[in-house]
Amino acid sequence: MVLIMCASVKYGSRGPALIPRMKTKHRIYYITLFSVVLLGLIATGIFQFWPHSIESSAEWSLDRRSVHDAPLVRIPMSSPISERGDLSCRMHTCFDVYRCGYNPKNKIKVYIYPLQRFVDEVGVPISSTGLSREYNDLLSAISDSDFYSDDVSRACLFIPSIDVLNQNSLRIRETAQALAMLPRWDKGTNHLLFNMLPGGPPDYNTALDVPRDRALLAGGGFSTWTYRQGYDVSIPVYSPLSAEVDLPERQPGPRRYFILSSQTAIHREYRVELERLKEENGEALLLLDKCSNLSQGLASVRNRCYKGQVYDYPQILQESSFCVVLRGARLGQATLSDVLQAGCVPVIMADSYILPFSEVLDWKRASVVIPEEKLPEMYTILKSIPHRQVEEMQRQARWFWEAYFSSMKAIGMTTLQIINDRIYPYAARTYEEWNNPPVVKWTSVNSPLFLPLIPPRSPGFTAVVLTYDRIESLFRVITEISKVPSLAKLLVVWNNQNKSPPEESLWPKVAVPLKVLRTKENKLSNRFFPFDEIETEAVLAIDDDIIMLTSDELQFGYEVWREFPDRLVGYPGRLHLWDHEMGKWKYESEWTNEVSMVLTGAAFYHKYFNYLYTYKMPGDIKNWVDAHMNCEDIAMNFLVANITGKAPIKVTPRKKFKCPECTAIDGLSLDQTHMVERSECINKFASVFGTMPLKVVEHRADPVLYKDDFPEKLKSFPNIGSL
Repeated sequence: MVLIMCASVKYGSRGPALIPRMKTKHRIYYITLFSVVLLGLIATGIFQFWPHSIESSAEWSLDRRSVHDAPLVRIPMSSPISERGDLSCRMHTCFDVYRCGYNPKNKIKVYIYPLQRFVDEVGVPISSTGLSREYNDLLSAISDSDFYSDDVSRACLFIPSIDVLNQNSLRIRETAQALAMLPRWDKGTNHLLFNMLPGGPPDYNTALDVPRDRALLAGGGFSTWTYRQGYDVSIPVYSPLSAEVDLPERQPGPRRYFILSSQTAIHREYRVELERLKEENGEALLLLDKCSNLSQGLASVRNRCYKGQVYDYPQILQESSFCVVLRGARLGQATLSDVLQAGCVPVIMADSYILPFSEVLDWKRASVVIPEEKLPEMYTILKSIPHRQVEEMQRQARWFWEAYFSSMKAIGMTTLQIINDRIYPYAARTYEEWNNPPVVKWTSVNSPLFLPLIPPRSPGFTAVVLTYDRIESLFRVITEISKVPSLAKLLVVWNNQNKSPPEESLWPKVAVPLKVLRTKENKLSNRFFPFDEIETEAVLAIDDDIIMLTSDELQFGYEVWREFPDRLVGYPGRLHLWDHEMGKWKYESEWTNEVSMVLTGAAFYHKYFNYLYTYKMPGDIKNWVDAHMNCEDIAMNFLVANITGKAPIKVTPRKKFKCPECTAIDGLSLDQTHMVERSECINKFASVFGTMPLKVVEHRADPVLYKDDFPEKLKSFPNIGSL
């Protein structure tokens, strides 16, 4: 007899219950235990990923927190005070660059302290105005920028939310105590203060009087005595009219008045001298003052008068070529911003004044700086400036305002960019980027000076072949170039407007895209036009008669360019010499031990230089080249050498580049006049550039195993060719 024991099975609506139901007291126990474990895991996650500092949790935003809601901080009377500004501070002595560290974007991180209301022991605020609209705009712009970080541990620059823009509203000692109470102050190290109106009566110091120890100061009235060069940043005094008055840009050129003075609170001696100049030069000079017959307020700010006649300000500034900016009680004047906005060339007379952002801006291009003692000679000095230069200065003045003066955001971002450039100098903006208006937007090109050390091999290069009507040699060039492994695209610049290119079926069959670009005029400069079809960084410029270069020579040239992407890397080498008898430069095409140019009849270069050649070539060089049908290669050598300060690189030993099948009427370079003109080119270009940028070298680049007694099949470039 078999005894079978079975557990009772209960069925529910969802089928049989596979696990016996627990008792109620056990179920409550396990649920409670599970809840405790779950809450522990959540708490661990929060503390693991939550910012480790209470400072970093308070993201700066005035939109989220009213000034009146900011926490109140009382300053004990015995609270320590910072030392006065250390005049010996420099970036390498008072700034901890190691806090900034390395980051792929080469951009500093800026932390803004949470908003607080500082008062003394009896409850009196340290500032009579609190947070000004201008300082609020400045902090808001920084918090919206790529510089900002709400993580204090990642920041390398700290900005207090204490407004010190206007010293007149501050209690000096209490403000210094408030700064010293900041958690990360550390004697002001890596802290930045913004101040536009320094000093006060009677001496009006040219830097903020608040003791600030090592803190950097972005100041609006520095003199050479108080400015710590390379450490502080000289900023403009913001003009509220920038936001209130819309002055449309006016085209440069002659205007109704030659000189205009609009300041109302200048020293009596200066006004007497200006009145004397007015008597001597009549209507050419307009001398304005405040309007005595108008009520005070907005009308007095927006108006200026001369002998009872009322003028709208700042609109009247647009009616003058030059506008006087004299020192007042302070060196920095908001008038400078108004003048720049009007496109009027400022005539600055403020001895020892450090001009705004002068560390990066070339003020000679936008202003005239005259010593105060030369005020009687001002009219004569300004009359000596050519009209064309005045127009350029008017245009530059307006652009300076738009880029760097027009808002508190522009002032703040410029200040941070200057500090950023000091910390990451290898990624700093160039002189051209700071001072050249963006006439052309180069959306698809990067300067070769900031490429990786060795650009990747994969994109290859684009060959640009300039041709007129030598069909047979053109096809041979295309066939030979198509054998180069790194070739990505072939562009043929068809420079013959009287003859159509061959039919598509007649062209050589190649494995890469081939496109014919027909030009509107027969110009040599067409070969350097920045065609949209050029998608690679590297460009090979080659003439339609260079049939002797092998694929190994071309591939090796490209490999050398990859290591030196800011250079011209080419094959035919040339030299410039000084002719002592004639007292001028001479073009030399004979074989020598030296090279200062490589001809672009066969040369690699970065496509960035196409943009510079087309849009930034100095003077009339480009037009001269097209008119004479000569020297475009010399012009490109001048341009690259002037930008980089470096010599070209000649590759491989080949020196002979004459086309064996070409006749004298086929090529420009076979004409004897052509050679004479090339010496003239060098002298003309040197005159236009104002210097001789070409560099002479005595070396060339050859493959490592070029001369070695080694099996040819083991060499990377066996077919380098001969002389």
